[in-house]
Amino acid sequence: MIEDNQKFFNRVMVALDAAVMLLTYLLAWFLRYRSGLFSSTYEAVPFRLYMMALLFVIPATLVIYSAFNLYSANRLKGRRSEAYGILASNIISCLLYLVTLYLLHQIDWSRTMIILFYTMNVGLDVMVRLLLWDCCKRLWKSGRNQRNVLLVGYSRSAEEYIDRVKMNPQWGIRIRGILDDKVEAGTVYKGIKVLGRIDNLMIILPENHLDEITITLGLSEYYRLEKIVNLCEKSGVHTKFIPDYHSFIPTKPYIEDIQGLPVINIRYVPLSNFFPAAVKRLMDIVLGTMALIVASPVMLVICLLIKVTMPGPIIFRQERVGLHNRTFQMYKFRSMIVQDAAKEKKAWTVKDDPRVTPLGRFIRKTSIDELPQLINIIKGDMSLVGPRPERPFFVEKFQEEIPRYMVKHQVRPGLTGWAQVNGYRGDTSIRKRIEHDLYYIENWSVGLDIKILFLTVFKGFINKNAY
Repeated sequence: MIEDNQKFFNRVMVALDAAVMLLTYLLAWFLRYRSGLFSSTYEAVPFRLYMMALLFVIPATLVIYSAFNLYSANRLKGRRSEAYGILASNIISCLLYLVTLYLLHQIDWSRTMIILFYTMNVGLDVMVRLLLWDCCKRLWKSGRNQRNVLLVGYSRSAEEYIDRVKMNPQWGIRIRGILDDKVEAGTVYKGIKVLGRIDNLMIILPENHLDEITITLGLSEYYRLEKIVNLCEKSGVHTKFIPDYHSFIPTKPYIEDIQGLPVINIRYVPLSNFFPAAVKRLMDIVLGTMALIVASPVMLVICLLIKVTMPGPIIFRQERVGLHNRTFQMYKFRSMIVQDAAKEKKAWTVKDDPRVTPLGRFIRKTSIDELPQLINIIKGDMSLVGPRPERPFFVEKFQEEIPRYMVKHQVRPGLTGWAQVNGYRGDTSIRKRIEHDLYYIENWSVGLDIKILFLTVFKGFINKNAY
């Protein structure tokens, strides 16, 4: 039900965003050629051509909006984050528009009009979304679009479900209470009271005051599941089941149908399938080669500076763990003095580390030392985007200390990643880093990769935690 409502809401948002783009595009054209605000009003390009361009501009911008999760179900991210997504999406779309005109040698198109369009589109789109959310909140507070729900079973899942419902009033869920045999009647959790025993369903269901029954039994009570489901189904009340095993099964398992037998795969990894993996590998080869060509002048200068300022090899090779737990040699520009390999592989770089040279400190801070990894990407050891690879010594250490740490090796390691653009680089929480890596692995898409690359360019190079 929540997912269906979210899909409908997303369609409304797509339609509104498209309408806002059309309106601001027309307004930008009017301001440029009819308002008298600009000295020259000569139309080198006919109005109909500008309008034809919208057939590509609007769909492309909506796709970029989607890549920035502007149509996602996560409503906890806040309006500020949403405004940032709108701004970033419009910047990318504007750059694509201008680059396309440059490549097509269309010098007569008004760049002023295009910049006006995207500037106004950001402002108006943010305003429309704020107004929409204000209207929705008023409806929710007035009690409209509410569904009455009863929970059957007091468990971790019940508490976490209540937590999420309390934080998301837009879902329109009103929890009327909980039925449970082990917890005493009258017990209250965040305003939701335990009403009585599960057998009370026999009395409550015929009254027909509920819109939904949500089964939140603990693992030890699953033997009662069939009886409760049958009872709910007979009453005609919509029934949901929230499993109490999400601590070891992720939010996105997928189910295979083997001749009528459902088989739950513990974790869905899109890149384990051939076509997504092939698309990502093609992106790595094409974009990695282009990046290597663009970065080659900088890399040449750094090579010369390293050669002049410190003894030892220019390129530093280090063993890292990659796809399917296989090790590979990762390349970096040397940023430290030459040291004993046995000691180095077990040592973590710390703040003001005496092993780091002055030039090394600069190239580490600006991530220039990572540029040789473009060769690893082209070779296939790494990807442009993915979890950062770690040394074998630390992999063995974290494998024992952090649950699900080894899941990150189901995909190729990356030059940058979801954890890194969210601030988890260098001397930061390993657990938080793994949480972000797992999110990336389970939610991979071309759009997410593009978003991460974009964020890396704008805020990922300078690393305050790089020592």
